[in-house]
Amino acid sequence: MSDDISHPNPPQPGPARPFSGAERDAVYRAIHERRDVRGQFLPDPIPDEVLMRLLGAAHAAPSVGLMQPWNFIVIRSDAVRRDIRAAFDRANDEARAMFPPERQALYSQLKLQGITEAPVNLCITCDRTRGGAVVLGRTHDRDTDLYSTACAVQNLWLAARAEGIGVGWVSIIRDADLRAILNIPDHVVPVAYLCLGHVRELYDQPELQARGWAKRHPLEQMIFHESWAQD
Repeated sequence: MSDDISHPNPPQPGPARPFSGAERDAVYRAIHERRDVRGQFLPDPIPDEVLMRLLGAAHAAPSVGLMQPWNFIVIRSDAVRRDIRAAFDRANDEARAMFPPERQALYSQLKLQGITEAPVNLCITCDRTRGGAVVLGRTHDRDTDLYSTACAVQNLWLAARAEGIGVGWVSIIRDADLRAILNIPDHVVPVAYLCLGHVRELYDQPELQARGWAKRHPLEQMIFHESWAQD
């Protein structure tokens, strides 16, 4: 049997037409109005068709070698969410102690999760065996599967903004706790634990900036040309 897998009639690309002005503006609006939501969740359920559109947007993300390493664990159970919340609380106590005393008071005022308030929690994982031992484009950087999964997270986040759904990323939690509670196998990495739900309101800037924890750096300071800028 021949190993030639070339397509007898390869597909032909079509024209790359730009979006209309309104369509383009909507994309940039979703990007700039996306927020990490913690305390504004409403209890209203997310309709199944809306959730499937969000998961479809995540599944349409680019992935190196088309490996599509992601899976989506949808969590609605009160019991599971309580377990996750308890794991967060333990990790959050540890995290608070890592900051200097002068920042701990502000840290304690920040709401950093909406685990039990949001009607849907979602764990997006990366299966590090997806695609086999050798994957096109992953031959020299094994972590491209993790980068690809992060693209799926961002796709879902932007689609959620367009749907009027808030998303909050819970990162203060031990990997081992997530694995134990959600029964995640060793070869799978939990990349993002997200809270999803309708929201009462959104901040007009990142909440951490609004609360004085950090601020966005000017874009001009982030751009180098031809090579890394030297001081």
